[in-house]
Amino acid sequence: MKTAILDARGRVTPASSKSHIIHRFFLTSAGGRLGIDFSYGPKQLEDLEKARTLIERSIDLYFEEETLAQAKAHFKSYLPLNNLITVSVDSPHGHLGAAHRHDPEQFLHVSRHEASPGLVSGDIVPGMWEVTLSLHAIVTDYCEYSLQIWQEEEEAK
Repeated sequence: MKTAILDARGRVTPASSKSHIIHRFFLTSAGGRLGIDFSYGPKQLEDLEKARTLIERSIDLYFEEETLAQAKAHFKSYLPLNNLITVSVDSPHGHLGAAHRHDPEQFLHVSRHEASPGLVSGDIVPGMWEVTLSLHAIVTDYCEYSLQIWQEEEEAK
């Protein structure tokens, strides 16, 4: 049996870059497997002039004065610019890891016997859980995300 725990959607903007959105939920029963479906989009900034402006701003911040002109002349080597949102999971007993990857669609899971890469397997316990979305970069005018979490019985091992 699969029990829906959380169904959240949101829209973020570049002002949300370098921030976190925490979704908390309470599990009333122990055991089984926790499933997490996460997606966001758009993934890439398609507007070349906006991309150029963002890249040049970053070059101004991170490059030495003597390399600025050369770096700006080769701004296309930094394309494409992508939105990046990653997912981490905390149980009532502590951090279970982070799925720090670029995929705009992710299916993650945690159970006593296995976990998705980046996450640690462990008992699914009752209590307050957290799934944190880390908004590393939002380069498009907006980015929409969808997060679904459920608990289900785990197949016998």
